[in-house]
Amino acid sequence: MHDPQGPRQARWKEFHRTLSRRWVLVSPSHGVVPNSFRCLVTDSIRRDKLLAQMQILRGSVYLEDGAIQESHLIDGKHRSDVDQSSWHLLVVDDDDRVYGCVRFHAFPYNPSFSQLNISRSALARSGEWGQTLEAAVEEELSLLRRMNLLCVEMGGWALEAAIRGTTEAVRMALAMYSLSQELGGAIGISTATRRHCSASILRRVGGRPFACAGLELPAYHDPQFNCEMELLRFYSWAPNPRYVVWIEQIREQLRAIPVLTTGFQTMVASQGEQRIRASC
Repeated sequence: MHDPQGPRQARWKEFHRTLSRRWVLVSPSHGVVPNSFRCLVTDSIRRDKLLAQMQILRGSVYLEDGAIQESHLIDGKHRSDVDQSSWHLLVVDDDDRVYGCVRFHAFPYNPSFSQLNISRSALARSGEWGQTLEAAVEEELSLLRRMNLLCVEMGGWALEAAIRGTTEAVRMALAMYSLSQELGGAIGISTATRRHCSASILRRVGGRPFACAGLELPAYHDPQFNCEMELLRFYSWAPNPRYVVWIEQIREQLRAIPVLTTGFQTMVASQGEQRIRASC
């Protein structure tokens, strides 16, 4: 028999699941943590558990999208060499199930073009655009050195279908500005897919195409991930003005949410002081 309450109950359960979702910030295994974060939690077991769930979520989403093959997974996990050394913003529920994730890898030094993930993109290997891309990135790295800012690469963005296209996705993108500001300022770099409007969201909040001598680099097809991609840059001090208030609100929220650490981090002031390298 058809239950007329079924759809209503399903919507009600989903509404409560939405209310129960919250953010958790995972810090690098060794690195700098601003002392403005008020809820540090030294819990390696929970940290490792959430990172494993994050890798499972990424694997399932990327596999479903056709971006990777089953052979790219290890025990169902999509692992990256920089996962342990990166920040991760996670959307979790009351049972610590991960619904969304985004990675923020801050280099502890001034990298060269060849050390960036962007240097291994299909556009970087293009005979037509490769040199132009390198010149465009080097311009950004030169600006970064003059301003004494961090270089960050953003990636590993994966969302369960339930939160794609919602304000949660936009807030996660804005949080990268908030975290960059909290760490003292940064120039961000991202290879963004056009799937699920990811690149569109990032451009909306302030991402800009790379350019050299006034020439913008185009979107391109990435055969490895079988999708259209865009290379975008971000200035932590110059988001889309319409989101400035949101970014400040999210920045304050980040200061209050749980930040999972391993206990091997160095605490520093969030702004105005020289960055201190990690200690063990």
